Amino acid sequence: MPKSSLPPSSLPSARLRVGECTVDMPLREIHAPGARRPRRVTPKAIGVLAALIEQGDRVVSRDALLAQVWAGTLPGDDVVTQAITQLRKAFDDERGNPRYIETIAKYGYRLLAPVEWLERAEVPAVTGPAHAPDMAPAAQPQRTPYAPAPTEIRGDWRAIAAALGVAALLFGLVLAWSLRRDPAPTPSAQRLAQSRAAVRSATSFRLITSVPGIESTPSLSPDAALVAYVAVPAGQRRTAVMLQTTDPSTPRQLSHPEGEASDSAPAWSPNGREIAFLRVTNGRDCKVMVLPSNGGTERSVGTCDPRNPPSFDWTFDGRGMVFGSRGTATGGAGLRLLDLASGEWRLFDYGATALDVDFAPRYSPDGRWIVFVRNSPVGDLYRIPSTGGPPQRLTRLHADIRGWDWTPDGRSIVLSRWSGSESRLMELDLDSGLVHDMGVPDGIEPTIAARVPAMAFSQARSYFGIHRVSLGSRHQVERLFPSSGRDRLPTIAPDGRQLVFTSDRSGTFALWWSDLERPESLRLIEGIRPESWHPPDWSPDSRRLLVVGDGEAGPGLYEVAPAGGQVMRLSTPMAAVVQALYLPGEAGRLLVVAGTDEGRLRLYLFDRRTIPWRSLAAIDDVAVARIDGANQRVLFTRPGQPGLWQADMVLSAASVRQVDAAVPEVSRYRAWSVARDGRIYYFDRTADCTSALRRLGDSAPLLCVDRNRRSGPSGFSMSPRGDVIYVTLSLWDGGDIGFMPLPVHPEAVGSQ
Repeated sequence: MPKSSLPPSSLPSARLRVGECTVDMPLREIHAPGARRPRRVTPKAIGVLAALIEQGDRVVSRDALLAQVWAGTLPGDDVVTQAITQLRKAFDDERGNPRYIETIAKYGYRLLAPVEWLERAEVPAVTGPAHAPDMAPAAQPQRTPYAPAPTEIRGDWRAIAAALGVAALLFGLVLAWSLRRDPAPTPSAQRLAQSRAAVRSATSFRLITSVPGIESTPSLSPDAALVAYVAVPAGQRRTAVMLQTTDPSTPRQLSHPEGEASDSAPAWSPNGREIAFLRVTNGRDCKVMVLPSNGGTERSVGTCDPRNPPSFDWTFDGRGMVFGSRGTATGGAGLRLLDLASGEWRLFDYGATALDVDFAPRYSPDGRWIVFVRNSPVGDLYRIPSTGGPPQRLTRLHADIRGWDWTPDGRSIVLSRWSGSESRLMELDLDSGLVHDMGVPDGIEPTIAARVPAMAFSQARSYFGIHRVSLGSRHQVERLFPSSGRDRLPTIAPDGRQLVFTSDRSGTFALWWSDLERPESLRLIEGIRPESWHPPDWSPDSRRLLVVGDGEAGPGLYEVAPAGGQVMRLSTPMAAVVQALYLPGEAGRLLVVAGTDEGRLRLYLFDRRTIPWRSLAAIDDVAVARIDGANQRVLFTRPGQPGLWQADMVLSAASVRQVDAAVPEVSRYRAWSVARDGRIYYFDRTADCTSALRRLGDSAPLLCVDRNRRSGPSGFSMSPRGDVIYVTLSLWDGGDIGFMPLPVHPEAVGSQ
């Protein structure tokens, strides 16, 4: 293998030629000759490739790869094999006659192909507004071709690996973000955005809480000296607002709920003197509370819906609070304002309808705008003038946004985006439209100090295991397929034998299959990284699955044949697919829940025997759908609303009606299932049982599955006979508060 050297520039392009293939390290894409499109591999696979490149033509042992790529985890024995298999597929390599990766029996692997740097090219960017108050949406980005001329590499392979790290840090997995069709940003704006990304990517974070349990929903004081968050104090059962410095220190309890009440969602006032929060008694009462930030007397300033607690923030001047469109005690549609002096509620006039789910409102740093998230899990950021007016769409992400906040200069937004079954913190530069990953795994709920460039966030680390629960008089709870990974979405096949679920036990989230009568049959299904919004759906003959996820053909809806391992992307007429279901006895028809261009969710009935698929019927505003074959109906929940609805199998408008007005609650809109006999089951929480299984229409719980552990939020699966459920139960609930500075580049300071 020829030796190599770094290109003359000190900063590499992070784009390499390995043999005859082109590798984009930040995007994890490998483009083989003759392939129609690049193939994307997992972060672990690209880590294995980097490790092989680092060692040049030397053999790298499996143990060395495990120690380097899976450091700090407890992976299974086959994760290295899976990563190598994925790389070979991407390179179009032959195991029996390898040209890229050679297997050294019972030891490890060696890279055979030569490696070359490719010349750097301008990083593609999408257009964006010149300043935050003038933001507006834009078109889909276009990729800029890279220069084809390679530069041969000679020298130390460790220098190459170090350069790869620098490149990955610099580019920060820069993705093109969709904003408005405006003139392209100037080269200086692009350089400024890239320099900001490089500076902020180099900033490390630290965890400032470490006690057992979950600490969540942080809020930073305006000067970034203190952080308020929610946790269960020692010796208590309900959550309260805690307060501590932004250094690791002992917290103190700030709020004191009584009885069955729990406190949540703290928010600092603009002057830093008060903290607002919600106090909810499960299913009975919800209050908006305020107390001094140094402790003292609590006071109630408003009421809210206990079945759907609202999101909120202080107004720019601190004289009131702005609330999301649902969860307050007032009627009407849209965001609303609570005046603290008078106690009066006022709706913002911006054309919102009862079907718009607007939440997480925030004032811009200059107070001119209110920005909020509309819809989920295919949501986007919108804005209205702070005095009211028509809404303007700022992004076209179609993303599950799990918290966001402004940087103090108003030039960037940090948001938590759920993708590939995990959440990541991303920073969107509003001058250029560039976005980069901030390098915080499992980061949600970012909060940024109003006067200091510093951020706190939650790092959620809850682990769930799959359990089989017998529903007889002597019910038993048995854990299946134990591992150190996070298991989700168990789904039993109609034959009662096959079970699929998602898990990161191999290092990244993947789809797993097993024949329950042969536990040793458990294996990973390659070629698909599933999303964990909803469980996969089995075909009536138990031979195929519909899975929403990301595969070699890109994100979308896939049909999987678990027995043979075949994975095929389906050509759906829309991109933002959230869920798909087979219809009993209808081989050519599918039900699909997908996001529209406006971000709303719609349930479609498609005939897929035509190209393109033919839409037969549709129902707007459907969050989750389930099939009730016994009663020949489709059951569904709606976004942001409690209750259950039904329609006939052809989705006729006349058949739509509400089944129950209260169940399931908004927070549990996915945690329900339908048995083969048509009975509806759901999970609830009672005073003495954390995971209580109920049957719709019964006054008392059917059984307490677990008194202390909570069930997973994404539903459960019932056996064909209705005598067993497969559900995820929490094994370990962990969540810590992280803190990190957000340094501002000197150029940015001068440009403000």
